[in-house]
Amino acid sequence: MNGLLEFLTSFPTLLHSAVIFGTVILFGALGEILTEKGGNLNLGVPGIMYMGGIAGLASTFLYENVYCANAGITPNTAICVILCLVSTFLAAALGGLIYSFLTITLRTNQNVTGLTLTIFGAGLGNFFGGSLNKLAGGVGQVNVNVTSEAFRAYSTKLVDFFDGFTGKLGLGTLLFSYGFLTYVAIIIAVAIWFFLDKTRTGLSLRSVGENTATADAAGIPVTKYKYLATCIGAGISGFGGTYYVMNYIKGTWENQGTIEALGWLAVALVIFATWKPLRSIWGAYLFGILYWAYNYIGGLNRSTIELFKMLPYVFTLLVLITVSLRRRKEDQPPASLGLPYFREER
Repeated sequence: MNGLLEFLTSFPTLLHSAVIFGTVILFGALGEILTEKGGNLNLGVPGIMYMGGIAGLASTFLYENVYCANAGITPNTAICVILCLVSTFLAAALGGLIYSFLTITLRTNQNVTGLTLTIFGAGLGNFFGGSLNKLAGGVGQVNVNVTSEAFRAYSTKLVDFFDGFTGKLGLGTLLFSYGFLTYVAIIIAVAIWFFLDKTRTGLSLRSVGENTATADAAGIPVTKYKYLATCIGAGISGFGGTYYVMNYIKGTWENQGTIEALGWLAVALVIFATWKPLRSIWGAYLFGILYWAYNYIGGLNRSTIELFKMLPYVFTLLVLITVSLRRRKEDQPPASLGLPYFREER
């Protein structure tokens, strides 16, 4: 009873942590949803998040701690943020381009290529992360304080204003005490939903993912759509890596495999959300609550904690079973997902 009471009392704090945790996997899932709607199954999401995270960190580290330090000037916050975001997107999109070239042009197996991309991205990230550690003077010495603080900044006046009305509920803290990328993730989710469901181009992309041969026969440039969806989707997923680096661990680098674990959670979230961008928003935060709930329940041993960390995957399996039994078409993956397309066989 005391454990339950403690959990309920600390639930607002848990929800706050869940939003930050969930935003990391939300970016990864949104990029993968866009990719899979075009018919490509990219299991390289963890590697792409690594590539995005290390690119954003490396570019701002070189600007803050090398260029500005040598020039004796103060780093410009706007340049830090823009440089980080552009570097992240380009590096992650490059990962998507590699995957696209191999699977669309060379027609390699999508599952094998995606898994290889995950290994490649993790190796690339840890290699350059280790190099940055040496450059900074040792393990744990990498820091980009100006950039990280810019990503984590929020309006204290707005938080205090709403907290003043809601008291212990802390509605202001719960809604407005996050960095700007948290809200960007939600905006991107809404934008992808609108694009896929309300625009002609989005409907064409969905038709490519549902029946590639029919879309090709209708005059839709299948290869172009697949390349763009995969590369842009990878770029979006890459922001998950940067969010983890800048917001979650505050502008440093660690090589404990956490980004890879979060990348697989992002893939699970795609299935949990049944390929719907809006559903992935609350799904990401639910994953965060399930994953971190053990921190707010006292008296748990290590085995029980590990069971709590498994809950997001358990819920995903339950959704898979439910979807399979109900067989609702709108909850099914794109019909051509993961299938190679040979125009000559049309």
